[in-house]
Amino acid sequence: MSQQHSYPWPDASSTGVGSWPGEDPDEATRTILGELPDLPHLPELPARGAGADMIGRTGGLLPEFPIEVRPSGWRVADSPGRDLRRAAGFLSRDLDTLAEHAHGFTGTLKVQVAGPWTLGASLELRNGQRLVSDPGAYRDLAEAHLEGVLAHLVEVRKRVPGARLLVQVDEPSLPSVLLGSLPTASGYGRVPAVDRVHVEAALRVLFTAIADTGAVPAAHCCASEVPMDLLRRSGARVLSVNALLLTRDHDEMIGTAVEDGVGLMLGVVPSIDGTPAQTARMSDPAATVDPVRELWNRLGFSPDLLSRAVVTTPTCGLAGASPRHARAALELSRAGARVLRDEPRK
Repeated sequence: MSQQHSYPWPDASSTGVGSWPGEDPDEATRTILGELPDLPHLPELPARGAGADMIGRTGGLLPEFPIEVRPSGWRVADSPGRDLRRAAGFLSRDLDTLAEHAHGFTGTLKVQVAGPWTLGASLELRNGQRLVSDPGAYRDLAEAHLEGVLAHLVEVRKRVPGARLLVQVDEPSLPSVLLGSLPTASGYGRVPAVDRVHVEAALRVLFTAIADTGAVPAAHCCASEVPMDLLRRSGARVLSVNALLLTRDHDEMIGTAVEDGVGLMLGVVPSIDGTPAQTARMSDPAATVDPVRELWNRLGFSPDLLSRAVVTTPTCGLAGASPRHARAALELSRAGARVLRDEPRK
């Protein structure tokens, strides 16, 4: 890997995936900025209810594409209603809180949005079918999503004008879209797989537009079948994955990404309170990052580049963790990042 590659974070950085336990944005933001000084993120608090969840939060950004909560989930609506007003209110408060606590911040700040394919897989059409099953509806969604995300970045920059933005596009449903494993509304069938060329082209439009604003496009998927090559070719300059799900089958894709200068956010810290054995592991930063060190050694890259290219994170969002575990997870992520810098070889 060439040493000419630069990454949008300091050496030995750590960060969170996005979500955080509790309902208080003031406390969450202060904690994130305090525990993750090198690469903080805008926290998401889904415990507040509909509109604070990943789909509702991003759905609230969509211009002229109203959605509403139904018993089965979020569905396309005829006009905006209280669900979207609630989502907008949550996000507005979060951004105002960020402005208050990140005043003067000049580093890299990460923000998260649900990706267009995950939105398409999660939203229902009026007939109850998944939106991704209708190409025309998906095109409308993708256009609204692009416009909404870019407008959101403008709002974030107003609050923290000195920050460089890293935009994490969350695509947990992308593997299911590509594999054709999404169940239909009845539950008895499967939504046909979407052609990979079409998926890649749509993501490239989004990632290119994000990069054109001066932000860094990133992609997050914590599934074992994460399509890293597709995301890299689409223009993601950072890949965020669960390192504990990586196998030797992923080595070539990861090696190609690193050689291309793509940064890695590797989840190594349990995202929920675990068994006694997992709890014991939480006290050992070196053991926590062993999977990363082993991966790097297999790939044959220079050890001194490890902590520049890799950011340590929890394995997924922390919404399901206790507040104590969530804070400990960030502390362990920071300690693990230092191990990657000081002891890159196991």
